[in-house]
Amino acid sequence: MAASGGTKAVLAALIGNSAIALAKFAGFIITGASSMLAESIHSVADAGNQALLLWGGKAAAREADDEHQFGYGRERYFWAFVVALVLFLLGSGFALFEGVEKILHPHEVESVGVAVGILLFAIVAEGFTFRTAVKEAKPIKGDMGWWEFIRRTRSPELPVVLLEDLGAMIGLALALVALLTAQVTDDPVWDGIGTLSIGILLFAIAVTLIVEMRSLLIGEGAKPDEMKQIRQAIVAAPHVEKLIHLRTQHLGPDELLVGCKIEFNRGLSVAELAKAVDGVEAAVRAVVPHARPMYVEADLHREVEAQ
Repeated sequence: MAASGGTKAVLAALIGNSAIALAKFAGFIITGASSMLAESIHSVADAGNQALLLWGGKAAAREADDEHQFGYGRERYFWAFVVALVLFLLGSGFALFEGVEKILHPHEVESVGVAVGILLFAIVAEGFTFRTAVKEAKPIKGDMGWWEFIRRTRSPELPVVLLEDLGAMIGLALALVALLTAQVTDDPVWDGIGTLSIGILLFAIAVTLIVEMRSLLIGEGAKPDEMKQIRQAIVAAPHVEKLIHLRTQHLGPDELLVGCKIEFNRGLSVAELAKAVDGVEAAVRAVVPHARPMYVEADLHREVEAQ
């Protein structure tokens, strides 16, 4: 997972969220603020999610066997999908329920100063973990915008950590505003409104992650720029007459399955054809190194095939 999974970002988020969760729970016990409780559950869910991501990276590193002959690379996609479900069911569901409950049955928030101090500490800590995730993502992101990176990357861990940390900082800001508004207006219903807002925020993030991780779990092909590089490498390889068709699929973030049907120059001997196939594989791996399993079929071009 170290190559493209942002292990450092996941570990930083795990440590940070564990410390923040303890601080928030202490704040909830002291103040009784529902927004503090919602944020506590949010941080516990985040810490559990990071542990699942680390487990997914370890599980994905297992060697291929007879039952899983292409390896376990998609373990990372599966556990990232589980993370999205946990965020949806635990984080969002609890905050929405608690928010509605506190709006219908508000109660006074105590020791607001303590809660504000804890929230400010949490914002600083979340900012540190978010900064780490951004730093880890930048070399992989390249020229892509952040939203494009989240949508197009084949590595699940960094989008999860980035969205979780961003959501945590926004959620903390919402909790802070809700508590201060409740204090200034002397109306505890604002605490419930803040909690409900956190639930809606977590719901939006969870749905985004579920959609993206589902797509990866089903199996996504190479990115458009990689497809272009693979096509150009095949066409330029020795003895290639025409690329008939090309199919790709990620077996994991760092492993791409490539299958293609190629028309080679006619008149090649069996040995020459085998050498030409080897040349195609070498050319593709020179431009896309993670194109490891490759299956090249020699055939004759037909219009029906081309369509």
